[in-house]
Amino acid sequence: MRWIYLSPHFDDAVLSCGGLIFDQARAGIPVEIWTVLAGNPPPGPLSDFAQKNHALWGVATGAETVAMRKEEDREAATAVGAELVHFDFPDCIYRRSPKGEYLYTETVMIPPVPGDRGLPRRIAEALKSELRRDDELVCPLTLGGHADHTVVRRAAELLRRPLRYYADVPYIMNYPASLEPAVVAMRAEHYPISAAGLDAWVEGVAAYRSQVGSLLKDHSDLFAAIRAYWWEEKGIRLWQPV
Repeated sequence: MRWIYLSPHFDDAVLSCGGLIFDQARAGIPVEIWTVLAGNPPPGPLSDFAQKNHALWGVATGAETVAMRKEEDREAATAVGAELVHFDFPDCIYRRSPKGEYLYTETVMIPPVPGDRGLPRRIAEALKSELRRDDELVCPLTLGGHADHTVVRRAAELLRRPLRYYADVPYIMNYPASLEPAVVAMRAEHYPISAAGLDAWVEGVAAYRSQVGSLLKDHSDLFAAIRAYWWEEKGIRLWQPV
């Protein structure tokens, strides 16, 4: 029985569940991180919005960005002991309409735009082709409202199979009030995380060098924030529908 953590981007599963993933893997549980939006940008010029993000990450081209972030993802997965699968769907900052117009040009913290209407179904079909009957599937709650997180959650729910949900880090830290309404009619399960798991979690997050500096808006030290998050319960919670 595999545990599959759906990660919209190259860092979400490790950010949110890295310590638990490590402890599960160390206990002999097969654990995989499936990074869904890991595809290269389509050919053509990038939007101003995408270029601004690239400047923050210290890269120039879309292909260079994806290659760099894939390598960071591999390093992080190794730190937490998980197998890694990359799917070919592009990040929302690269997605375009059939007419070639970029779909997200100002912010990603919005519901998926109409041009993404068919994307969850396509992702669900790709996931279904790789899933086994006994896999345990874990997906984001979509705290913070990132369009890509919403797309991946919708895809997971289209599979019509049992799901667990994780609280999206860093959005649970940036928007703590968003948790309670997101888990109405769900029950929480507490998963303890060892001190070694916490250390591996921080090491995994540190692998995302291009992202660390911009992940939290209210904390100067991401690693201290993760340790404080762990300290509250010496672990994390996952949620399931009642």
